[in-house]
Amino acid sequence: MSTAASVASATPKTDLDIARAAKLQHIVKIAEKLGVNGEDLELYGKYKAKLPLSLIDKSKADKHTLILVSAITPTPAGEGKTTTTIGLTEALNRLGKQTTAVLREPSLGPVFGVKGGATGGGYSQVVPMQDINLHFTGDFPAIEKAHNLLAAMIDNNIQNRKNTLGIEPRSVRWKRVMDMNDRALRKIIVGLGGKGFGVPRETGFDITAASEVMAILCMSNSLEQLKEKLGAIFIGYDKSKKPIFARDLKAHGAMAALLRDAIKPNLVQTLEGNPAILHAGPFANIAQGTNTILATRMGLSLSDYVVTEAGFGFDLGGEKFLDIKCGYGDFSPKAVVIVATVRALKYHGGAALDSLKQPNLSALQKGIVNLEKHLENAKKFGVQPVVAVNEFYTDTKEELEFVVKRCAELGIKASVSQVWAKGGEGALELAKFVLEAAAQQKEKHKPLYDWQSSVTEKIETVATQIYGAAKVVYQAQAQADLKTISDLGFDKLPVCIAKTQKSLSDNPDLIGRPDGFTLSVREIEISSGAGFLVPITGEMMRMPGLPETPAAESIDIDADGNITGLF
Repeated sequence: MSTAASVASATPKTDLDIARAAKLQHIVKIAEKLGVNGEDLELYGKYKAKLPLSLIDKSKADKHTLILVSAITPTPAGEGKTTTTIGLTEALNRLGKQTTAVLREPSLGPVFGVKGGATGGGYSQVVPMQDINLHFTGDFPAIEKAHNLLAAMIDNNIQNRKNTLGIEPRSVRWKRVMDMNDRALRKIIVGLGGKGFGVPRETGFDITAASEVMAILCMSNSLEQLKEKLGAIFIGYDKSKKPIFARDLKAHGAMAALLRDAIKPNLVQTLEGNPAILHAGPFANIAQGTNTILATRMGLSLSDYVVTEAGFGFDLGGEKFLDIKCGYGDFSPKAVVIVATVRALKYHGGAALDSLKQPNLSALQKGIVNLEKHLENAKKFGVQPVVAVNEFYTDTKEELEFVVKRCAELGIKASVSQVWAKGGEGALELAKFVLEAAAQQKEKHKPLYDWQSSVTEKIETVATQIYGAAKVVYQAQAQADLKTISDLGFDKLPVCIAKTQKSLSDNPDLIGRPDGFTLSVREIEISSGAGFLVPITGEMMRMPGLPETPAAESIDIDADGNITGLF
């Protein structure tokens, strides 16, 4: 039995049990570790605070080291990127490197759906876990309200006969959002009930993590720029085919006012008392999948090292981080960590989901190709990756050794990470490998494509080089969208492809390392405020649905306010 297995079996505690048992430091004490005076904090109780944007110093940030954590193509439960990110942060601090974790905030969709919360796990967590996973400091509600204010003002303008822009209702692309998985809201009709209830039209809901307002918050460098970007949101057309933007509705000022506090990054702590900054939470399969530019720059301003993560596999969050966020934020990571698990590699080798706890070296040997592809992809950006093999207590020594040995054959350093069971102690070797990789990285990363290329060239570059597709086809709506994008002059924006996280392809059933497939682009949404285009592929939906047995069924609260079932 491995050390992690023995610790795990001797400690039959849930993540929530471990988080509750932790002795938290007052957030002022955590801020002091970053050289921040408690008087500068905006306190949300004892253990949460907002950091003012005045603390950001780009000249300092540019001198410090950014480390990106990504992963292989995950199983439905995820492979532990956040857990690894936090554990690596703990380990670097143990090695005397002043390090801050910079993460996304959780969405209530996964919390009540399949994956659960997003605060790490075991002895590698950010706390207070319950607060962070539920409403936290109100950033998601603020984003939701700002988004839906614009939706209300659009329908009000359509209804209004005097102060009207003459918006063509059928051209309106702006939906509403809600931070919950609810498939019944994907397509709806609004304005029913007669003249006093509005003009009937078809619309729908996206999940808040997919909101363009969320993306704008992530891509903004200041409150002033946030307001400008909100004004640049494309609404639709008037009856003479003139494009309409949020600024034409005079909505952007009020939207920015709602986001006045949400634009400030949030400070919390890890279980070992190290600083962690959490801010915003776009998904990587339907959005850009990483925290805000401001949070990352804040972390780099206040600490020597920042460990951050990008959602799902490297084909999604990793690519978008390097091609979009780094372009707008002027970042370049010194090292990339790819998180892999034995169970996921066995899944990609054909093992059934319900058999992943059983030893299966044959499936592992077949499924290792998925990891190999993600490593190849990271190298295409000119960055040498390091592999973190996130250990589960069911993994055998033979299986773990196989993964490490195969990485060594590819010239990649790999470390078995035991952060769930041992916190920072379980990632000391990984931390040393990451420091070595960062020290050797002398040049900035190379973007995969030039933003000045055509939209189709950018999509096809990602599809063929990162996903492994043979070609891309554009359905009728996507072809019409390409013309609209060109007519509006948005063809020089980067592309943020919406694609299933379950496969390198756009077909969730194609496991392992598929190649020679055709990527199908259904439509292309314009996120002119955020500054990118969103090609939607396959059957991808921007409003998820709950599973047959949602995690919400296990969550409860007692008479004393103690929550159970949250993970």
